[in-house]
Amino acid sequence: MSKRVLVLVGTNKGVFYYESNEDRQEWSLKGPFLSGWEAYSVFGDGRSGRLFAGTSHAAYGPSIRVSDDFGESWTQIENSPSFSKESGFSMNRIWQIAPGHESEPRTLFAGTEEAGLFVSRDGGDNWRELDALTKHPTRPNWFPGAGGMCLHTILVDPRDAKRMWVAMSAVGVFRTEDGGETWHPRNVGLARVPTGQPYDEVGYCIHKMVLDPTNPDTLYMQEHGGVFRSNDGGDSWFPIEEGLTMKEGDMPFGFPIVVAPNGDLFLAPLESSELRTMRDGKLLVYGRSRGDEAWAPVGDVVPDEQRHVSVLRDAMAVDGLDSYGLYFGTTSGEAFCSIDRGRTWSRLPGQLSRILSVKTWVLEA
Repeated sequence: MSKRVLVLVGTNKGVFYYESNEDRQEWSLKGPFLSGWEAYSVFGDGRSGRLFAGTSHAAYGPSIRVSDDFGESWTQIENSPSFSKESGFSMNRIWQIAPGHESEPRTLFAGTEEAGLFVSRDGGDNWRELDALTKHPTRPNWFPGAGGMCLHTILVDPRDAKRMWVAMSAVGVFRTEDGGETWHPRNVGLARVPTGQPYDEVGYCIHKMVLDPTNPDTLYMQEHGGVFRSNDGGDSWFPIEEGLTMKEGDMPFGFPIVVAPNGDLFLAPLESSELRTMRDGKLLVYGRSRGDEAWAPVGDVVPDEQRHVSVLRDAMAVDGLDSYGLYFGTTSGEAFCSIDRGRTWSRLPGQLSRILSVKTWVLEA
């Protein structure tokens, strides 16, 4: 059976998606949907066929919206994630919507700003906080990064529905072995941000984290202080930066990191924390195949032009096809696609506003 490939794009002015068949040669642009709303998270749930968007608005606040007809109509979830008044926390944005374990087809998770984790057990209609995380003893000493104190990464161990990781800026990585009843910081070896927290367990500005598709004890992350790997489920981390530094003393800096079904890794390095644009205006994506010792540029996306833009933490994605596609969007509203591991690129149609999130959704046609 043929495939239908959607690339879901959340922007600061609404939601769009690109559509193609499995050849991914010709793309059509649909949208805008939810015009005027920020969409920091988008998710297409292949289990239910529902399209979710985590939206926020300066006047109306944050909420989860859902569409059952591919964006033609939307419903605001009345029981969207929210903190209790007693907590004193503010609900500012929905940073991530992610599926639960395959054994729990109606389970979804949401990560928020201020940093919190919420679960739905009924396909997204009702949400409750997993408050053991926000009640962790280190919580009074969590501090925001430049983009806010956001829980932006949620990973579920495919072998065990109760084993999960979350990553927060500028807090760090936490892991649970019991479905969220207890949480433990997992930040040994990372580069701590000097924000004055008295707890060494927290104070790590994780930009994005991914799980290896063949070994769930292996994780990779883009952190404020570099690029790291863990081989023991996050118990310890070590840098994997060969090929990313331009000169001695450089610290690799960027936001997204993605992993393909075969274990290939990709990221988009920026000049520095101070200069958050592409190095020398070159829109370069770097890759690292399984077994490689170093990162290397895999393709100059627009070799004849300069692009002084950034790629945000959730604005890069890989589809799940055997010959996978790689996608990313920029802060200037351009989206790009490669179906040959980043060696050559095509620009997807349209000029959007600032791209906040890029996710893929592959369906049976």
